[in-house]
Amino acid sequence: MPLIQVVLVLIVVGVLLWLVNTYIPMAGSIKSILNAVVVIVVVLWLLNVFGLMHNLSMLRIGK
Repeated sequence: MPLIQVVLVLIVVGVLLWLVNTYIPMAGSIKSILNAVVVIVVVLWLLNVFGLMHNLSMLRIGK
């Protein structure tokens, strides 16, 4: 995936998250959970795009 597409996706996700946080009334705890979920999903997506997710799946915890 070209870098410009990654940047555009990040901009779109950021603007959508800002719009939801600004214009949709909801409790602060729900907003923080929503923000955390979006950030986690974006980080996992970026790891997958840059090919680091495969390396993370090869890690073993324990024996």
